[in-house]
Amino acid sequence: MKAAKAQPKDVATLSFEEALGELESIVDRLDKGDIELAHSIEAYERGTALRQHCERKLDEARLRVERISQGSDDQFTTSPLDPLASDTPNGAGS
Repeated sequence: MKAAKAQPKDVATLSFEEALGELESIVDRLDKGDIELAHSIEAYERGTALRQHCERKLDEARLRVERISQGSDDQFTTSPLDPLASDTPNGAGS
């Protein structure tokens, strides 16, 4: 009797670090050719889901980054960071 293979965790429940670590492991195994064709296809599909999850997590983090600015009244305010804004201190982006 074969032991039941442990099911991998649902990708949506993984942290960015967990997903990235698993993705790196899959890439390493695929690069080495250590797995059979059928398992490599499953690993590739899992890797694709992990990559998409990591991209979503990075997008979420990017949206949370805010720019802190000080107004002429010496009050500080925050606003979403716009990486394409041309009002950078060194004049970049103009």
